[in-house]
Amino acid sequence: MENQKPSLMLVDGMALLFRAFYATAVTGQFMINSKGIPTNGIHGFIKHLFTAVSSFKPSHVAVCWDMGSKTFRSELFNAYKGNRSEAPIELIPQFDLVKEVVAAFDIPNIGLAGYEADDCIGTIANQAKEHAHVSILTGDQDILQLLDESISVILLKKGYGNYLVHTPDSFFEEKGIKPRQMIDLKALMGDPSDNYPGVKGIGEKTALKLLKEYEHVEGIISNLDRLSKSHKTKIEQDLEMLHLSRMLAEIKCDVPVTCDLIEAGLKIEKEKALNKLNELELRGLQRLLPLEASFVS
Repeated sequence: MENQKPSLMLVDGMALLFRAFYATAVTGQFMINSKGIPTNGIHGFIKHLFTAVSSFKPSHVAVCWDMGSKTFRSELFNAYKGNRSEAPIELIPQFDLVKEVVAAFDIPNIGLAGYEADDCIGTIANQAKEHAHVSILTGDQDILQLLDESISVILLKKGYGNYLVHTPDSFFEEKGIKPRQMIDLKALMGDPSDNYPGVKGIGEKTALKLLKEYEHVEGIISNLDRLSKSHKTKIEQDLEMLHLSRMLAEIKCDVPVTCDLIEAGLKIEKEKALNKLNELELRGLQRLLPLEASFVS
């Protein structure tokens, strides 16, 4: 048992917070406490987090966050995520408060201005995979490009406790390409949710076909003369955007962040955690916390 590798769960904080907020905001349930602070996103975030901890039993946990909308990607392409509306007013106070709650559980909050949570997750996953089994909890499929033999991805599905767990094998089975080729796939077809176009007129089906044949963007460009006239013309016309889209799609795995495994060990101090929940008037969550002896410091 002593030689057993630890298991580190990296959590995409914004993915959980947004999912939780919108699930109840749609019916106007903002869970406003006696101080006038909405808590619905935080409540659902905690529920998602500890339902996953209970299901997958990681020994270590860290939460990664976006740190504002200005990143190196928005510097590269001004319209990056330009289609996103402002955060609802009820969500704004919950951004900082949810991090306070995570800190009260003695779980590290990690984020770096100029980068997205995905970049922090990619960097830490690659640092930690030599020493730990890494899983990534998110609702965002972009992260599937990080899959490898030591990194799995747990995709949240509708409701609580429903997941689709991906490994490199299951990803290949579904898409017919390797995880790293996901970057080239997005470069070709673009990403409407992040607001970059890729190559106009090339959708997923064509992009997958080209990648299965030529492996990556460079392989496709080297073989333009072998493509159909229509595909060749589309790619030639959008060559600059193809290269730019690839840069936007790729998760950076060399960001200056680290995660100390010792600090990420799951060890909740009961009193400290419950005080924070009580302060925010977050009810009905104590039963979800892993307060059994092995976790409590």
